[in-house]
Amino acid sequence: MLLAQISDLHIKRPGALAYRRVDTAAALARCIARLNALEPRPDAVVITGDLVDYGTAEEYQHLRGLLAPLAIRYYLLVGNHDDRGALRDAFGEQPWLHSGEEFVQYSVDVGPLRLVALDSQVPRASAGALCETRLAWLSAELEKARGMPVVIALHHPPFVSGIGHMDRQRLDAASSEQLATIVRQHPNVERVICGHVHRPMFTRFGGTVASAVPAPAHQVALDLREDGPSSFRLEPPAFALHRYDEATGLVTHHAYVDEGEGPYPFYEPDGKLID
Repeated sequence: MLLAQISDLHIKRPGALAYRRVDTAAALARCIARLNALEPRPDAVVITGDLVDYGTAEEYQHLRGLLAPLAIRYYLLVGNHDDRGALRDAFGEQPWLHSGEEFVQYSVDVGPLRLVALDSQVPRASAGALCETRLAWLSAELEKARGMPVVIALHHPPFVSGIGHMDRQRLDAASSEQLATIVRQHPNVERVICGHVHRPMFTRFGGTVASAVPAPAHQVALDLREDGPSSFRLEPPAFALHRYDEATGLVTHHAYVDEGEGPYPFYEPDGKLID
């Protein structure tokens, strides 16, 4: 079973560039073409928030059009740049978007895996939080999924990255601690996945592993100074492929959107290593 994860699309109105420099729409189109070309093709794609840049109806309609060529079922989460109502209006036919009442959160099965999407948004704020309602919902969903391998997805990292300006916008410390406590009670949670930081990261969390992914367009600059400036780089766009089987559990690969040269063989036709 393959679950692809992309994040932080930051789609703007048609023709607009993010930060006057980044064509996020073209970047997403290239990413979708790459996902469609994968062999084997993923069973589903989860998109962990910051779907658009300002949460407007126009941006979500643009996103809908850009996602139309994706030949794989997909699931959307909200990030700090998103608007719950506008998202639901644009993708109203998706039943999972409406199952969490106030919050955009839901559980779906991807093969043998249960994907639990958690809403960490605080409207009009960059940082995230999980209120008692959301945490109670998560606990109930994990109880239902006992005995199943589970991936929990949210937008904001529940851990410190070391990138100072992004850590001031992460999931707040109290919410992170409560989330870790809940996850620790459920050893069937294979992974907690997130976005927001536009970088690949892995850390231990709540008795399992938490990970973040790069973005299909711009990446946050890797600057581990506490007072480092808020800036981005046009590093190679990428996404994650989470491969699950019962024998090995979840193994994650990071794949680049733009393919390099190759593949070239290691061995001659007669079996000798190429020198």
